Amino acid sequence: MSKRQDTIVPKAGEVDRITSVRVVTVLHKLETAITFGTWVMRHREFALVGIDSESGLRGFAYCLTRDGPLAALVARTIAPLYVSRSVDDPSGAFHGALWANNAVHAAGLGMRAMSVVDVAAWDLAAKSAGRNMTEFLGGKRVAMPVTGIVGYPPSISPAATVDQIAELWTRGWRRFKLPIAPTPDGSIARLRAAREAFPDAWLGVDNNFFSKTAVDAIAFGRRLDGLELGWFEDIVPPGDAGMVAEVRAAIETPVAMGDEQGGSYHPEALLAANAIDVLRVDATTNGGITRLRPIVGRAVAAGVRVAPHMFPHIHSQVLAGLGQTDAPIEWGVPGTGVHPMDDSLAQPVVRDGLMDPLSDSPGLGVLVDPAWIATQQISDPDGLLEDL
Repeated sequence: MSKRQDTIVPKAGEVDRITSVRVVTVLHKLETAITFGTWVMRHREFALVGIDSESGLRGFAYCLTRDGPLAALVARTIAPLYVSRSVDDPSGAFHGALWANNAVHAAGLGMRAMSVVDVAAWDLAAKSAGRNMTEFLGGKRVAMPVTGIVGYPPSISPAATVDQIAELWTRGWRRFKLPIAPTPDGSIARLRAAREAFPDAWLGVDNNFFSKTAVDAIAFGRRLDGLELGWFEDIVPPGDAGMVAEVRAAIETPVAMGDEQGGSYHPEALLAANAIDVLRVDATTNGGITRLRPIVGRAVAAGVRVAPHMFPHIHSQVLAGLGQTDAPIEWGVPGTGVHPMDDSLAQPVVRDGLMDPLSDSPGLGVLVDPAWIATQQISDPDGLLEDL
């Protein structure tokens, strides 16, 4: 696009404004389907958002669509409200769009769409200021703890899971999180094998909303006793903080919840119910960077730890910017289907459980690999990929 080639530098005192918000939908077919009870994933679908400015700069962000029509929602109810907004006021643009349609934007897919656009707007603002995201938000770039997401696909054996951990362990990783296996017995077998092979490792388990009642979650949670797990995550579907609190009170393993809620009452409901030990956050669903700062503030005030959900290239830089440098950053093992949009981007350098800061680049750095995207199934109605 010509504006990418002929960048216009605003004169002193002039305001750089947003000219477009576009979305590409990227569908990656999984070699092995991922099954968590009734939740079956045969692909991972992402929405890549690009926000252009008059000066020719562009901000990016991406999120999981969870098979919702996110691109259509952005085009109809969000993008028109961002066009002509000042590049240096992402928070103002977010609230302007939020308050224009509270019924749709306050929760669910609406909040997810708002969130990913907000992250792209902050990327654009930081690039406009010529600063990396961490320092733009007022933080310092330091080494941060990392968690390797292992045990994918969830159908792999305990031995194969241990092999994944062993390979990461030799490269300096010390924290590992497993998803549940197709059966509770299989889950326990994989966790027990991991604990026996690596007695000093931090291990966590993601229930992926498999349990639908407190009784079922408690029954499985009690089977985790003795494994010394760091947390039991996503124990029941979001929406009932009282149920989460009931489970937490009945088991020994710490409870972590929150990354897929995407609603305006996150995290108040969980904190008010005293339901969690760890608040899971996700800038791509919980309200972008604009809402992440007050969310983190509420958790800190309540004495609750914060840990982000995936999107390491975003969360490592944003959480460091918000002073949460002890928050463990999650990375999937490339090629296992955990988070394929990340696989071809920069990977972490890990030393004794800590990752070095990512490249010191304006904004969030490189979030797009056009060559990888070109090999996937894509829908690009507004021609964003043509400009990359």
